[in-house]
Amino acid sequence: MFSLSRMENPTLIVPPRRDALDVHALRARDGAPAVVWRVSDGLTPYAAATAEMEARAGALAAGEAGELVWLLEHPPLYTAGTSAHSRDLLDPRFPVHVTGRGGQYTYHGPGQRIGYAMLDLDRRRRDIRAYVAALEEWIIRTLARFNVRGERREDRVGVWVARPDKPRGALGEPAEDKIAAIGVRVRRWATLHGIALNVEPDLSHYSGITPCGVAQAHLGVTSLVDLGLPATMADVDVAMRAAFEEVFGPTRLED
Repeated sequence: MFSLSRMENPTLIVPPRRDALDVHALRARDGAPAVVWRVSDGLTPYAAATAEMEARAGALAAGEAGELVWLLEHPPLYTAGTSAHSRDLLDPRFPVHVTGRGGQYTYHGPGQRIGYAMLDLDRRRRDIRAYVAALEEWIIRTLARFNVRGERREDRVGVWVARPDKPRGALGEPAEDKIAAIGVRVRRWATLHGIALNVEPDLSHYSGITPCGVAQAHLGVTSLVDLGLPATMADVDVAMRAAFEEVFGPTRLED
């Protein structure tokens, strides 16, 4: 085995940008069972939700259960991913949950649609970067149904919207707001956690953390309602299901 310093004319392998990946790479194969689609009313406690998600993902990896997407809302709380820094917890006014997903600190609360996805990458495709890109595509296509242009940023996972109505950064950078966060974990090629789309949360609750470690003044958070689109959660659920099926394949409502 040679190090780069010993090779002649070494070739660096640079992974493709997420926006260049095939967003349909994770689509279910023809004939695969439809993904079960669950929607929970009210506020679901975080610990109970993660325990059920862990159990379902374990059963999925063992071939004892099928794939599931679970839409829900949590009471106000902060979660700390595997890359979280204590300095980014500015005001722990809500419960803080340490979680195994990737990423840093984020907020969950009423008015935010959580989408936990327990999918089988062993059958779909063993490619975590493509999976993250597919989750972003799911959100982007959901937002498009409300005439909102969601965009990827290669250095920032999640989905962003341009805010030309807000002040630019110190170096003239255009203002942008994050409208959806992504945090995933993969165990035995079964996925856990997923996405959080801001529909109508209290955006002031984000001030207790540095969201996802992004502290630049021209980068903030937003929601559909903040953008002037008073969508209901039911409207968002319909859009999310249609967009999910375009990217990942068929679903069926839970019995």
